[in-house]
Amino acid sequence: MILQSLAGLPAFLAYFCTALVAVTLYLFVYTRVTPHNEFQLIRDNVPGAAISLGLSLLGFALPVVSAMTHAANILDCLIWSVIALIVQIAVYFIVRIPVPNLSGRIAAGELAPAIWLGLSSLAAGALNAASMIY
Repeated sequence: MILQSLAGLPAFLAYFCTALVAVTLYLFVYTRVTPHNEFQLIRDNVPGAAISLGLSLLGFALPVVSAMTHAANILDCLIWSVIALIVQIAVYFIVRIPVPNLSGRIAAGELAPAIWLGLSSLAAGALNAASMIY
């Protein structure tokens, strides 16, 4: 009975490791695209940086979960994860339009721009995840 339960372990490990690679890639790319240094700001106790980065990470994770659920294989999952990354980068640039100097304001400790960016990223991620019905 236990062996039957563990039969799915290789697939679990493969998809879980794929998701970890996707998240790591996302954080690497996203933090290079934004002009502010999220991790340094978080180390400096700037709440807005943690809010915006954390919510954008959730906005990325939702479509990755959808990709893991619907993907035909690992490569398919990776392809859709890259699409999710591209969507999140696009969201960052789009939400800057109505909020001038978004990154500078987050770096300065302003919460409203950080919440705007984070929740926009989360909303886009939810829509992205729901759209992955291939």
